Amino acid sequence: MTNPFFSPSTLPYSLPPFAEVRDEHYLPAFERGMEEQLAEVAAIAANPEAATVENTLVPLEASGQLLERVANVFFNKSSADSSDFTNELEEQLAPRLAAHGDAITLDPMLYARISALYEAREAVTDAETRYLVERHHTEFTLAGAGLPDADKEKLREYNQRLSTLTTRFEKNLLADTNELAVVVDDVAELDGLGAGEISSAAAAAAERGLDGKYLVTLVLPTGHPWLAQLTNRGLRERIMTASRARGIRGNEHDNRELVLEITRLRAERARLLGFDSHAAYVTADETARTPQAVADMLGRLAPAAARNARAEQAELEAIAGHPIEAWDWAFYTEKVRTAKYDVDTAAMRPWLEAERVLRDGVFHAATKLYGVTFTERDDLVAYHPDARVFEVHDEDGTGVGLYVLDLFTRDSKRGGAWMNPLVSQNRLLQHPVVVVNNLNVPKPAAGEPSLLTFDEVTTFFHEFGHALHGLFARVTYPKFAGTNVFRDFVEFPSQVNEMWMLWPEVVTNYAVHHETGEPLPQQLIDRLHASEQFNQGFSTSEYLAAALLDQAWHRIDADDTVDDVARFEADALAAVGLNNPAVPTRYASTYFAHTFSGGYDAGYYSYIWSEALDADTVEWFTENGGLTRANGDRFRQRLLGVGGSKDPLEAFRDFRGRDARIEPLLKRRGLNQPEASR
Repeated sequence: MTNPFFSPSTLPYSLPPFAEVRDEHYLPAFERGMEEQLAEVAAIAANPEAATVENTLVPLEASGQLLERVANVFFNKSSADSSDFTNELEEQLAPRLAAHGDAITLDPMLYARISALYEAREAVTDAETRYLVERHHTEFTLAGAGLPDADKEKLREYNQRLSTLTTRFEKNLLADTNELAVVVDDVAELDGLGAGEISSAAAAAAERGLDGKYLVTLVLPTGHPWLAQLTNRGLRERIMTASRARGIRGNEHDNRELVLEITRLRAERARLLGFDSHAAYVTADETARTPQAVADMLGRLAPAAARNARAEQAELEAIAGHPIEAWDWAFYTEKVRTAKYDVDTAAMRPWLEAERVLRDGVFHAATKLYGVTFTERDDLVAYHPDARVFEVHDEDGTGVGLYVLDLFTRDSKRGGAWMNPLVSQNRLLQHPVVVVNNLNVPKPAAGEPSLLTFDEVTTFFHEFGHALHGLFARVTYPKFAGTNVFRDFVEFPSQVNEMWMLWPEVVTNYAVHHETGEPLPQQLIDRLHASEQFNQGFSTSEYLAAALLDQAWHRIDADDTVDDVARFEADALAAVGLNNPAVPTRYASTYFAHTFSGGYDAGYYSYIWSEALDADTVEWFTENGGLTRANGDRFRQRLLGVGGSKDPLEAFRDFRGRDARIEPLLKRRGLNQPEASR
């Protein structure tokens, strides 16, 4: 059988031919793809003519198309539908792909050509092309292209070892997350859950051969959505304890030694590259620029967040009648929310049916803002039966791209929610665009509706914001496609998209009771808005704890000796006043996928850094009429559409007319009050 990766797809929008792909196709395609790209790069580097954009950067941008085709498909599969085969192949490929990347970025002849272009960049008249020259030069320089040969060899060793370790971390985390799922024997222990959640737990147990029992599968963060509903305190504690045990049980999936080795090697590599720490190395090529800028922002927020959390804790303990533990917080938060605002988010689930949220909420808001429409393509096959394919059209009927939605959790899917490209748009190669959203919503029993939590709806809108960023970007060069922007900017468009979840003409369109057809009462929507700052002390504190922990791990010097993960965590959180036992960090180190396997190393601060831009942008939309085509067109053309083809803060200024202000963020999170306002 012909390997389907060896030729470009002939399907609409170059959708990968998933129906033809077999496990045995991946490795040969990776090997040929790497071989082809190295030959392409060698030809560029050996060109005897003086370097030009046309003979250096254009062919460099066009190189590696086979490798990109197979990598996009394989790494989507390894995240969303893994198996023993994908786990083993990913671990086998990790050091080889790292070495392949180094063979390109550390090529001295190629770097000399890029440097020559950089020195003459002012002669390049096209702004996107000039930015391309600047980005390539910066990235090659930061990657070590200018190092002496002996240091380059050491750098290669670091990169290959780190790729192996981070891959192993992710594999261990998925295995421990599955193993630590909590088995419940008696349905009475699930008191507080809805019928749909109970049937989902029964179905999850049955899938593992545990007929007659119930299974609470863990989610990526420390907390779990069901902790807000379960009345059984003992079960809540079991779930929280299981979640926090990931990676520290002394078994084959223990991640503690990996955390120590990963952070040590990152620090050593940073020193080799001329930086004081890995955080300094990372932020040098982000909008933050320095770890101190990150520390200043997080440090400004942490004291007020911790203070507000303590005030919230006092309220919870008053209603609970006993000291609050970590597994109690969500449960009593809902009781206080109900008492203060008459809002019970768990009771909203019958109004949050997934299909209506998708079509009449997520898609509806995009249609109103951007004029795009969505048509399901049942004739197009994705990589898993649960993954659905939608074609996106502009108002004039022009095709925009394909959107793939993979909504439900399964044992083979890693935790969390994310967007990734399957085909990245660019004009140079005339590539269309195909993007995927993965979420982890529990799959309902057969014939039952999928009823979402309030937080899951928020996540849905958030991840679709990433998808729109990928779908709408119209750039010339592959490097700038879609979400290929600075990491501390990439969350901004997705966070902005969350604002439409409770926008009047959106929420009234999708929040309809799945049985009665009754709309969500307007009084409840009003109370939701009134309670927006409620529990922000907790949510800000648990996020900041993770962000500051990430920074602490990556600000260590190469000479620092860390040998105890738990002690390092405790000291790091105590140093910033975020060590309240009732408010655990969103992720502890051994299950902190973002920073130890997910590409957010020294970058987890990005969410709140981007949120400053988001809060300022939400203010702009609100002041300018909200959900209108004029507003959507401006945001699409000046921000989403440019992808990574210009400095992101310049793009923000093009849209907003000025730099962002932090005050809207402080107001949103209740951090602008001298005392906690409750």
